[in-house]
Amino acid sequence: MSSWISHLPDSTVLPLGRVAGLGMNADELQANTRLTEFVVHNLNTNPLLEYDDGSFDRVIIAVSIQYLTRPVEVLRSVRRVLRSNGRIAIAMSHRCFPTKAIAAFQSMDLQNRMRLVSAYLDESGFEDIEFFDHSPAAGDPLWVVVGTRPELTRSEIA
Repeated sequence: MSSWISHLPDSTVLPLGRVAGLGMNADELQANTRLTEFVVHNLNTNPLLEYDDGSFDRVIIAVSIQYLTRPVEVLRSVRRVLRSNGRIAIAMSHRCFPTKAIAAFQSMDLQNRMRLVSAYLDESGFEDIEFFDHSPAAGDPLWVVVGTRPELTRSEIA
């Protein structure tokens, strides 16, 4: 989930291969110089990602989880497109667009938001779910919940 910025370090600091962005505004996605490709897609209308199974090592949801109306369905689709032992990082802050964020997020404190996002990941089949506080000394807080896609089962391989 991206827009005009992907929140990734510059390519000289963190060289990456494929960096695919998904968002709802083509102009913003096109302005994101860190992306190698992008897709315009509304996950609240269709929670299924249009990528092949096992096509990513990592997925980042940057300050957007609070806008999903069907988060478990989206995260199950994320799980599908991750390779075995692939990781997801869901980054959040206290900021949001109140007219767009789901009501639950607006009324919860930090601990309950982390519990909710962790429950989303658990329900979606992720393992090793952890919470990290990467808030800078000054500025907006940055909270991250991560999870791991488990090894593929025999039925998923077949």
